[in-house]
Amino acid sequence: MNLANGWKQAVSVGLAALVVFGAGGELLGANPRGVGREAATRQLESLKPGEGLEVKLFACEPMVVNPTNLDIDARGRVWVTEGANYRLWQSWGKLRPGGDRIVILEDTDLDGIADSQKVFYQGDDINAALGICVLGNRVIVSRSPNVLMLTDTDGDDRADKKEILFSKIKGEDHDHGVHAFVFGPDGRYYFNFGNDGKQIADAQGQLLKDPQGNVIADNRKPYQQGMVFRCYPDLSGFEVLGHNFRNNYEVCLDSFGTLWQSDNDDDGNRGVRINYVMEYGNYGYRDERTGAGWRTKRTGWEETVPERHWHLNDPGVVPNLLLTGAGSPTGILIYEGRLLPKKFRNQIIHCDAGPRVVRAYPVKPSGAGYRATIENVLSGEQDNWYRPADVCVAPDGALFIADWNDAGVGGHNMADRKLEEMSGRIYRVAPEGNQPRRPAFRLDRTAGAIRALKSPNHEARYLGWTALEKMGAQAESALLEVWQGNGKRNRARVFPLLVRLKGKAEHYLEQGVQDKDPDIRIVALRTARERNLEVTKLVARLVEDPSPRVRRECAIALRYDSSEAAAQLWARLAALHKGRDRWYLEALGIGAQGQEDRFFAAWLEQVGDNWNTRSGRDIVWRSRTVKAIDYLTALIKDKSLPDEERPRYFRALDFLDGSEKEAALLELLTEE
Repeated sequence: MNLANGWKQAVSVGLAALVVFGAGGELLGANPRGVGREAATRQLESLKPGEGLEVKLFACEPMVVNPTNLDIDARGRVWVTEGANYRLWQSWGKLRPGGDRIVILEDTDLDGIADSQKVFYQGDDINAALGICVLGNRVIVSRSPNVLMLTDTDGDDRADKKEILFSKIKGEDHDHGVHAFVFGPDGRYYFNFGNDGKQIADAQGQLLKDPQGNVIADNRKPYQQGMVFRCYPDLSGFEVLGHNFRNNYEVCLDSFGTLWQSDNDDDGNRGVRINYVMEYGNYGYRDERTGAGWRTKRTGWEETVPERHWHLNDPGVVPNLLLTGAGSPTGILIYEGRLLPKKFRNQIIHCDAGPRVVRAYPVKPSGAGYRATIENVLSGEQDNWYRPADVCVAPDGALFIADWNDAGVGGHNMADRKLEEMSGRIYRVAPEGNQPRRPAFRLDRTAGAIRALKSPNHEARYLGWTALEKMGAQAESALLEVWQGNGKRNRARVFPLLVRLKGKAEHYLEQGVQDKDPDIRIVALRTARERNLEVTKLVARLVEDPSPRVRRECAIALRYDSSEAAAQLWARLAALHKGRDRWYLEALGIGAQGQEDRFFAAWLEQVGDNWNTRSGRDIVWRSRTVKAIDYLTALIKDKSLPDEERPRYFRALDFLDGSEKEAALLELLTEE
């Protein structure tokens, strides 16, 4: 399971596994430290929080066991999915009679310890569910083959209505299946599945199609392997935002609508990665054209295995933000609270159960993309049962971490095979000496809804967003006060709501594109795309923006824009590529998809004979048009280019078809 890759993974990161193997190689034996609060408290001593942080035990077995995923509601209650019936029940017998549970844990007296447990739902249809998203009285649960909507219609904290949102997702009882949902700042749902998900259908079993009519399935027409999705709450507008991941375990968004996630390598290759998900990108786990794995020899492949693993030298592959080595990546979020020390604020926070650590990845802009470093939040290298599976933010800004707590659940296995011996821990991480708080939100008032929208907690923001959208024009003055303030993340959160106000879209979009902050200009362009508002005109305003990240979004916004202006705008964006920025180059490629001939011709008309520059060679290498073949051939024959550059242009020919390519190859073969 992705929660850990088992003993081989432990050895690869230099850890002592401390596991016992049966005759068939399976992991056996319960936690040698025992179970229950006393044992869990002792085990807590082996965990090391980051500088300025303190970890406390919020809950443990028997209140909760094998926590696979969690969410926290606006009241600070912790909702947990369990995996007592993960995998082994198929051959060893079901371990949790009646099926796995969703439990609600609450600290009623605010002493930092859960003292109330309720079972919201139990059933075999959620055995080892890998995702939970609490949205008011509705809860989205992700467990292949279905995504379920469970509703508490009478407020008794028990689900009494069950609906199927999506179906026919492969990967049942497998961690490479469907994962958790998150509500985005644009009012849409975001989620993903790993490479065993394969396909997705509606509640009636009809396979879904993207807006261009492509069936969404692992068939390279055009999608393959793991994917990231987006849709509206009514499930309309379904689209694929990225594909060709291995096991992209969860996706998260910041207030600007930028997507981030992790991805697991083929175990043992030190290639676990963190991705900025550039919309509509290919992320290179398999060969784009053939579906071949990374071990298959190809022209110009990368020197190191972690880079080769993701086909990073191929045109059309979006680069990685960060390689983190060996691991088993799981839950992820963007921390936009103010409780934690400054170095953790507005950063990715991520669980990796392989090296037994929760990390932050401070991100800084780099050209059209980003770069990141690593800061530990909660590590447990000396604790061979610490398996962080997920992390969430409470309304007071504290982090909660779900610890599956097992010797090794890799290989789709687990050590504790008796319900009474199963363990599971929930930790609260906050600054030293911090006491829990329970902020209240009056959602029937604009001030309360604004306060909820500003919360670091996911469900609180959802409740604030939906309340303010419903208020409409009555909320404008309150939204405007935030928009005119200094906090750019809060400004970004209110902007889509301002644009939704009747008759105000053009007014606020104008303010957005003129804003001095590039992140706000990006939000304005993304909001215009989401609302189907004159995007081309906005791109024309931003086409020479000083920020390469803004120009990146301009390029992506031109995707499938059939206007004559689009080709000219793309050519201007391409002319601003200076080389050495792969993020920008891939954004250009994404923006040109489906119109490569027209866009490439517009660029050639603009650059003329001056195409053979560092940046021009990049454009030729990335282009997917037969018009590029003559230029690729010229580069391959150019004796002034270093020999080490030549393979990349040969490789680019692999992504083109037709008689022109055959003629070019024949010419190259007969060249003296």
